[in-house]
Order: sequence, then structure tokens, then C-alpha cells
Amino acid sequence: MARIDHTVTSGTFSLDGQTFEVDNNVWVVGDERECVIIDAPHDVERILAVVGDRRVRAILATHAHDDHIRVAPQLASATGAPVLLHPDDLVVWRLTHPEVDPDGELADKQIIEIAGTALRVLHTPGHAPGACCFHAPDLDTVFTGDTLFQGGPGATGRSYSDFGTIVGSIADRLLTLPADTRVLTGHGDSTTIGAEAPHLDEWRRRGH
Repeated sequence: MARIDHTVTSGTFSLDGQTFEVDNNVWVVGDERECVIIDAPHDVERILAVVGDRRVRAILATHAHDDHIRVAPQLASATGAPVLLHPDDLVVWRLTHPEVDPDGELADKQIIEIAGTALRVLHTPGHAPGACCFHAPDLDTVFTGDTLFQGGPGATGRSYSDFGTIVGSIADRLLTLPADTRVLTGHGDSTTIGAEAPHLDEWRRRGH
């Protein structure tokens, strides 16, 4: 069975003319021979240090905000792995990489096999139109990018985002997973589906 490795990179997030300092989680799923990388923010060398000498089968983008895909082309060049992105996020991708396209597409319900473990793609728009989560039932884990955090939904106050859409995605695609499913996020601490599910109506009332 695959294992999950982790590192944090630091840099900036820019959109709508504003820039913020951010720390991003990078998740690497695989065994001693092969792996996939979830998101490519800020620092190629730091990510490669987690990968080691394993073959990288794919670089999976949870969405195309610049702090999640900034070094994706360089990481693809260094590893020979394709960058996969949901096509609904191409408009966001091109804000950062206007001259370079992703190498392939993610699709809802697509299965990505790595080291004997299946990652199921869940299209969860709202934070970004092509946002995706990756559910690994064998690992009792879902990688949620910026869709669901400890404490609620990802931000929806900027371009290409919508609060009603993200709440619908979380309710329909994530909170229906088993309660003990670990939620490994794009930023900050992890949580579980069971810890977040009781707060859905609270999030709806507060509107963010």
C-alpha cells in the first residue's frame, strides 16, 4: 500500500492585484519505487527532496492558483512527469503560465493508480472552477487542496470563485465520505470529515 509523505513550501499567492505570503502543503503519495505529487508550489528542490529517487508518475493540481502550480512546469521537466489539471481551471492556469499548457486533464471520477492505491478524482468547484480533490479510500484520506480546511470552506471572495458552489461541492462530494476520513489540506492543519460535517449549516449562515 502507498504511504503519504509531506513537506511545506513558502512563497506568495497573487490574484486580483493583491499578493499574500503563504505556506503550502505538498503531499506525495506512493511507495519506495513510484509516487504522484499533489500540487507544485514555490520550491522545486524542496519537493524533489521528498520524492528522492522514486519515479514520479504524475503531478496532480488541486487547482490553478499560482501558489499551487507556480513551479509545475519546472517540476515536470525535472521529473519527466505530466502535469494534470481539470480543464475548467485553464483560464486560471494561464494567469501564471500563459505560454505553457498542462500536459493532461483531470476528470471527475477518474481513477489514478499509484503503488497499488487508487486516487479517485472529485471535481469540487467553488474555490476555483476546476478545483479537484483526491480521495484515497485505502488510506482513509482525501486531499482537498483549498476546497475544505479545518474550520470550513476555502476562500471565495476573489475572481473565478463562488461561495454557493463551494458549499455545494463540499456537501455533495466531501461530507458524504466516511466520517473517519482524514482531510489533508492545501494549507494549514489536517482535520477529518467527521469533525467538519456538523458545521455545514454554520458555514452557510456565515456566508464564507
